[in-house]
Amino acid sequence: MLDIFTCAFWSEYGQLLLQGVRDTAVMTGVSTVFSYLLGLPLGVLLVLTADHGIRPCRAVNRCVGWVINIGRSLPFLILMIAIMDFTKLIVGTKLGVRGAVVPLVVSAAPFIARMVETALNEVDAGVVEAAQSMGASTFQIVWRVYLPEAMPSLILGGSISIITILAYTAIAGSVGAGGLGALAIQYGYQRNVPAMMLVTVVLLVVLVQILQSVFSRLSTRIDKRLK
Repeated sequence: MLDIFTCAFWSEYGQLLLQGVRDTAVMTGVSTVFSYLLGLPLGVLLVLTADHGIRPCRAVNRCVGWVINIGRSLPFLILMIAIMDFTKLIVGTKLGVRGAVVPLVVSAAPFIARMVETALNEVDAGVVEAAQSMGASTFQIVWRVYLPEAMPSLILGGSISIITILAYTAIAGSVGAGGLGALAIQYGYQRNVPAMMLVTVVLLVVLVQILQSVFSRLSTRIDKRLK
């Protein structure tokens, strides 16, 4: 373990660790963007079509909810292996950073949809009813009422989502996705370099702490209830 304090360790593994951090950041960032592009509309659709929503439609709500529940129930590693052919069809490879993005999105989008649904359900019904009484369209209610009012909760949910995706990237490393997870497995476990395992764990913890701190402060700053 004391190897991490030697120049030899950083000379040999420093570049690998730097590349691992970059790969992890790319996987997390790109997957988060595409996950929200899918998950946010699904979450909004769940709220709008619920029995108490402004556009109730039980059939649509149950169908979307059923799909989301299936997506959330599959363990990430199993999902990643199961859709490898689909992943190759979409991005041209099953491995590496590109090969990890597709299963990360497929796994995270249902989770984000439920986070969005929960956040929007916290919006005061009176505010929504007031917007309806003034003749606001469905799009206007979503864009100008639901999303702004739920923004603090959405931001906190965003931190949980990103941290979850970050954790998934470590799992993806077990099947050749790259990033810090792959380094921990290939060098820390398979090649028995305990210092490498320790450093990758510390780097992941630091990334999580930074993300949580940034999103928590941002949520607090825009929360009108705290002003």
